[in-house]
Amino acid sequence: MTMQPLPVQPYDLTPNKVVILDRDGVINEDSENYIKSLEEWRPYPQAIEAIARLSLHGWTVAVATNQSGLARGYFDEATLQLMHDNLCERVSAAGGSIAHIAYCPHGPDDDCACRKPKVGLLDQIQQRLNLENLRGAWMVGDSGRDLEAGIAKGCHPVLVRTGKGKKTEARENLERVWIFDDLAAFVDHLIEAERRAPQ
Repeated sequence: MTMQPLPVQPYDLTPNKVVILDRDGVINEDSENYIKSLEEWRPYPQAIEAIARLSLHGWTVAVATNQSGLARGYFDEATLQLMHDNLCERVSAAGGSIAHIAYCPHGPDDDCACRKPKVGLLDQIQQRLNLENLRGAWMVGDSGRDLEAGIAKGCHPVLVRTGKGKKTEARENLERVWIFDDLAAFVDHLIEAERRAPQ
C-alpha cells in the first residue's frame, strides 16, 4: 500500500484563513433517515466546486461533523470512510483539498466532549492545523449546534439555507450570524471581500 503524504500547510496559516464546514446539509444533501451508505451520500455540485475555490484562493478547509448514525448502528466506520474518501477525491479532482475531517461517532445521550455544540471536533481541527486558537476562523453550518460550537471557539458563525438551514433561520436568534443561500454563495462573498480588502 502506498502512503499518500499529508498536504503541507501554508507557513503563514492563520485562523482567518481557515474555513470549517459541517457536512450534512452544507456539503451534501441531508436526510431525516440519516446518510447510511455511499449511494445515499449525494454532494451538492456547487459545494464541491466551492471547497476547491477556497483551496485555490489560499484558505485551509476542514470538516466537523456529528455522525450519530454510527452509535445508532445505521452504518459502520468503514462506510463513513468511503463517504469521506469520495468527498476528498471529488474536491481533489476539482483542484482543492480538505485538510482534516473530524467526526463525532457518539449519540446525543453519550455525554461526549466532541458532539456539537460542544467543541471537541473543533479542538481536534485546531490541533491538526497546529494553531494556537481558532479565533477569526469561519464555521459554516445549517444548524444552531454548528453555530454554537463555532462561537464558543471564537469563529465567525455562518448559516447556509441548505439542509436544515431555512428551519434554523426561522427559529433561532441569529444576531451577528452571516447567512447565505448555500456554501457557494458564502465562498463568493469571502473571496470577493478579500479581493476588495486594502493591501
